[in-house]
Amino acid sequence: MKQTPKKGSHRYDEEKELLSLLDRLFASQRYAVLATQKAGQPYTNLVAFAATEDVKRLIFVTPRATRKFTNIGKDPHVSMMIDNRENTASDINDATAVSAIGVAEEVSGQDKEALLRLFLSKHPFLETFGRSASCALMKISVEKYDIVREFQNVVELKMVS
Repeated sequence: MKQTPKKGSHRYDEEKELLSLLDRLFASQRYAVLATQKAGQPYTNLVAFAATEDVKRLIFVTPRATRKFTNIGKDPHVSMMIDNRENTASDINDATAVSAIGVAEEVSGQDKEALLRLFLSKHPFLETFGRSASCALMKISVEKYDIVREFQNVVELKMVS
């Protein structure tokens, strides 16, 4: 069982700083790369995304008639990468890249409208798309984040449900 770090401890301060970093990164970026797989072969897509306030869930919308939706139906284990690179030489030292590893599923029931509103508050131009009957609202329940800063500074942040 994972112990919750005590307030004021080094681990608590580090987790608090990492959660703040995630919050700022997710607020500043609209798009992410979603990785699914089929028969051991990776498949990536660019998707519009939003994060819940606690950063334990990432939300995106996709048409049901897509390879990513089919792949998730067969194997819900996914990864989503969000970064803040600017395509400049300084990115090697300045950019932050985060890989969220977790399980994706279609949202239904009570959570659907609240999570859709969250997604649409970040992407209001996708209102028609997001509410289309042919599209699915998807959530990734994040198990862990791999955070890379300053080229090779890698930190893992496990999420507790």
